[in-house]
Amino acid sequence: MNDFSYTQAATAKEATGRLKDTPQAAYIAGGTTLLDLMKANLAEPPLLVDITRLPFKGIEQTKDGLRIGAMERMNAVGEHPLVVQQFPAVSESLLLAASPQLRNMASIGGNILQRTRCGYFRDPAFPCNKRVPGSGCPALTGDNHNLAILGVSDTCIANAYPGDLAVALSAFDAVLTLENAKGKQRRVPITEFYLLPGTTPQKENVLEPGELIVAVTIPTATHAQRSTYLKVRERASYAYALASAAVGLDVQSGTIRSARVALGGVGAQPWRSSEAEKVLVGQPATEATFKAAAAALQGAKPREHNAYKVELAQNTLVRALQQVAGA
Repeated sequence: MNDFSYTQAATAKEATGRLKDTPQAAYIAGGTTLLDLMKANLAEPPLLVDITRLPFKGIEQTKDGLRIGAMERMNAVGEHPLVVQQFPAVSESLLLAASPQLRNMASIGGNILQRTRCGYFRDPAFPCNKRVPGSGCPALTGDNHNLAILGVSDTCIANAYPGDLAVALSAFDAVLTLENAKGKQRRVPITEFYLLPGTTPQKENVLEPGELIVAVTIPTATHAQRSTYLKVRERASYAYALASAAVGLDVQSGTIRSARVALGGVGAQPWRSSEAEKVLVGQPATEATFKAAAAALQGAKPREHNAYKVELAQNTLVRALQQVAGA
């Protein structure tokens, strides 16, 4: 690891000011992602700004929905009664992630900012357009069995977000509150927060330099209360999703009144599927309808080793919809 300095910030203004003065500095909360990147020399910040003292905590009901502070820990949010009752899929996405030890440390804001688990990105011995733009993407023809099939480009097929929470948040129209060095806040829908790789895979989100995630707000809705998060992985615990689905349905008299669908493990970002939602709304909550909704993957661009993800994601979506409809 490179040598670095460390400081604690007491206020958001102090924290953002430190990054303004030292542009290559980094915020640290739980550290469960950043320290891994630093150990692998994939991140070399000269200064770490500890933001654990900032007042970005709390889980409360507001007129806009459920507001969750970005400094809340994953386990605390996943087990909170309001989250369990109003957003089962969000609770499940958190409690199926990582291990209890990591969930007790990792912050919500940090979890949203996870970086890809692509082996080529994580190994500096290989070229990678995310690390060094223009150097190439060996995953295109190499081992790509766990990489994306939706939203990819000729410069990068790595999953921009390997976790679970943002998939569920994308399904239920969550909005992020961001704060910059001037103390000005802005609200960004999470479906607009992540960027597709295109020709600039090194740009993963719309955060401006020094900007902080302050909170997440999830609108309360019937389809969110009747929801689930289904995760398919190579082993039963502490593994990233090969495919996942966050779904919510509002079913009345056997007919789907509203639906929300997002997929994980298959997209270059958490993949909200408006196509699947359009197929579901107004239709009977039957297996035939659910299979029709699996057409959401028509735009998939699989490679040699990850083509299996097309059928896997379709089956995962159908099963998740069946679970919710039968709840």
